[in-house]
This record gives sequence, structure tokens and C-alpha cells, in this order.
Amino acid sequence: MKIVIAGAGEMGSHLARMLSGNGHDITVIDGDQKLLSEVSSLADVITVEGDSTIFAVLRKASVRKCDLFIAVNHEENANVVAAMLAKKLGAKKSIARIDNNEYLEPNNKEMFIDMGIDYLFYPEKVAAREVINLLGHTSTTEYVDFSSGKLSLVVFRLEPASPLVGQVLTGFADETPLSYRTVAITRGGQTIIPREGEQFMEGDMVYVIARQDAVREVMEFSGQSNIEIKNMMILGGSRIGIRIATELQDEVNIKLVDYNADKAYRLAEMLDKTLIINEDGRNTDTMMEEGLANMDAFVAVTGRSETNILAAMLAKRMGVKKVIAEVENMNYINLAESIGIDTIINKKLVTASNIFRFTMSTDVQAIKCLTGSDAEVLEFIVKPNSPATKSRIKDLGLPEDTIIGGIVRGDKVFIAVDNMEINPYDRVVVFAMPGAVGKVGYYFN
Repeated sequence: MKIVIAGAGEMGSHLARMLSGNGHDITVIDGDQKLLSEVSSLADVITVEGDSTIFAVLRKASVRKCDLFIAVNHEENANVVAAMLAKKLGAKKSIARIDNNEYLEPNNKEMFIDMGIDYLFYPEKVAAREVINLLGHTSTTEYVDFSSGKLSLVVFRLEPASPLVGQVLTGFADETPLSYRTVAITRGGQTIIPREGEQFMEGDMVYVIARQDAVREVMEFSGQSNIEIKNMMILGGSRIGIRIATELQDEVNIKLVDYNADKAYRLAEMLDKTLIINEDGRNTDTMMEEGLANMDAFVAVTGRSETNILAAMLAKRMGVKKVIAEVENMNYINLAESIGIDTIINKKLVTASNIFRFTMSTDVQAIKCLTGSDAEVLEFIVKPNSPATKSRIKDLGLPEDTIIGGIVRGDKVFIAVDNMEINPYDRVVVFAMPGAVGKVGYYFN
């Protein structure tokens, strides 16, 4: 697939690396030659220097021949204009990153579609939604619903108290129906697709596909108890922080800390049920005085990964039960997880999850790019006469780094086992490592 990316910043360069690694033909447009040099040193891409809202630049990037145009410039208006022009010039699909939730209202979305923009995405809104979802499942580090909640991916770290520690994985070939299945384990920074006989170890990050009725049971395997969030502190009046506070302030006692006085005054007017504190969150004494140790949850979403990590470490040391940090520097993610931060939020991975499905030839309903692992979880709709319908799962010849977790067939939900057959129009949830993502769609197409 020929893909043109407008914007070579952090998000654009991450998409370029990810998509070029999956065999796509990538062109990156940006007005900053330094950024273009950096992205071309990291990925096999063509670069075009210039403004992506100018016809001549878009033509130079061969937008008329591209299958997918992705606008991820820093400026929202530039993204909207570039995506619109790209579609008019011949791009088959056009996508734009936005920073305004008003654009996503149904009537307004229709206007953008009429202008030629196929999809709008707002990374901060999706990231905030992930945080809110996780605050309702505090014993997990990631929690993702598929097929309208009929299947869920539950991710948790094995604490010393977990009943799974020392146990051996079994049951894939059983005839007895399963209610959940372990699809991956991350250990020592490496993600493995577990086979029968794999032993669980303390500190493992375990990825489980579960039916809705088994989610609570699966969560208990972590060795942590689920807690009710009554008191929460948010560090950073960012878009993510504001959205979290806006959605939760009617149910939770929230303190939002931001060092910028002008922003703090604006937030106080905007968030009438949230206590706004104008302080530097890096100051340990100040955070203690503001009651950090009494919080049930702490969410660090400033614009600096280092600040978020240090503040989250302090919160963990003070005994806060659920600690979430936004870490945009990809090099810091494993570090942040290794020092005990419960959950990492990364807007680049959120964006990748939103966009990646547009690059698949198969009917992909959802993709989740996982934090702390290179793997992806994909939900396919199986087409009639596709290879997946020709034999049992164990005889399909799936790529080695792939595992089918669950199947939704109408109102029936199955956890996949080796002897199971897949039917046309089934929804299938698949866990795949990077090398297998580009190959696995073939089986369902």
C-alpha cells in the first residue's frame, strides 16, 4: 500500500517506522528538513520537504496515487486542510488528527465526510477514555473490549500473591469449553506466545482473552484486589487530564495539579467540581501536603514523560493503589513498567491502534497496539470461503507468532481451542507479534 504521512513529528515518525516495517511504501511530508532527516534515518521512507497544505507539495508527494493519506501535523487546521486537499487530488482514503471534540459530534462528522475526510481521530480523547476504563478495572494494566464487550483483553502483572505463580499453562486441546485463554506473556522485556507447558512466574505481564462472564475471575489471578476509586489526583492540566476530570468529577473527588497559574485559573472556571491546585507536581513536599498519600488513584499526564514517571514513582512509594502515567518517549516505557507503574498511556500507540486497521486489506474491526509489547490484538470479520473456514484452528498453518484468542458467532462467544472450526462472518480476536501482523489477514480474507 502507498501511504503518505503529513507531519514528521513524534507521531508521524512513529507511524512511518511502524508502517514501513510492515512493507508499505511510505512518503513523509514536513517543512522541517531536520525532522525529515531523522525519520529517514530510522525508516525506509521517501521524504518531501514543504507545507502539506500546498498543492505543489502534495503533487510532489504523489498524493494522487496514494491509497492512504494521514495528516498528523501539530496544527489541527493544517491537518484538516491537507486531508481534504489530498482526497480531492486523488487519495483513496484520507485521515486527519484533530484536537477539538466538537468535530466528532455526529452532525459535524458528516460535514467532514462531505469534504472528503474519511476519518477524524482525537488521540487525547481516546487516551482519556482508556484511563477512565482502567480506573474501573484497577487490578489490570490494560483492558480492551472487543465485539461490543463480548470478549475482553485483560492484561495484568503477576504479584507474589497470585495463584498463577508456578502454575503450568494447559487446556488448549481440551474438549471442555474454556471461558478464558492466556494469549501472551511478557517477561524480561520479551513477549512470548505461550504454548502448553509454559510456567507462570512472578512479575510476568500476562495477556488473557476472556468471555464477559469470566473477566472478574481473570482479574483475581493478578494477586491484586479491585478497588473503588473515591479520591484521585491528576497531575497536568493537559487535554487528557481535562477530559478525565470532566467525565469523572461527578463521581470521584478529584484534585488536579498544574504549575501554570493562568491555566489553573482557566481550569477552575471549566471544572466546577474539581479542586484545582496551582503547584509544581515535581515538589515532593507539596504533593504530600496536598494529600497524595490519601489518594486511591494518581494519573500523571503532563507534557513531559520524565515528570510523569518521577511523580508516578512517588505516588507508588506513598502507597497509592492505582498509578497511571503518560509516557510519550518510547524508550522509557519498559523502564516505567519495570519500576512498578501500573499502567502506561502513550498517544502514539493510541493513534497507531486507530490508523493501523486502514492499512489492512481484510475486514478488520479493531486493532489495539499494546503498551510494553510490540504485539497487536486484532478483531477480524471472517469472509466466506476464506482460508480460516477450511480447516480446524490447529491445521490452519497460522504464523508461529500468532494465536487466536476468541470467536464471536452471533450471540455465542467461544474461547478458541485447537480443534475448533471457524465459520464465515465469525468475529475472531487474534493476538499477533509484529512479524505476523501483515500475514495473518490472509486467513480471514
